[in-house]
Amino acid sequence: MAKYKIKYDRSKCIGAANCVQIAPDTWELDPDGLAKAKKTGIEEKELQKNIKAAKSCPTHAIEIYDEKGKKLV
Repeated sequence: MAKYKIKYDRSKCIGAANCVQIAPDTWELDPDGLAKAKKTGIEEKELQKNIKAAKSCPTHAIEIYDEKGKKLV
C-alpha cells in the first residue's frame, strides 16, 4: 500500500497541466484536456515531485496526505 494519498478535485481543474509537466509518472491529461491522476497513492521517492505539482496547481485541485491522514499540501 502506498505511503501517501493523492486527493484530486477534477471540478477545480482548468487544464494548466503544471502537474503533468512536473510529475508525468503520476499525472496526464484526459481527452477533455483536464488532469487525470494515473494513481492515487505514491511512495516516498515520488513525494517531492508530487508536492511540487500540487503547489504549482493554480486552482489547488491537488492535495496530498500522509499515512496518518495529515494534509501535507
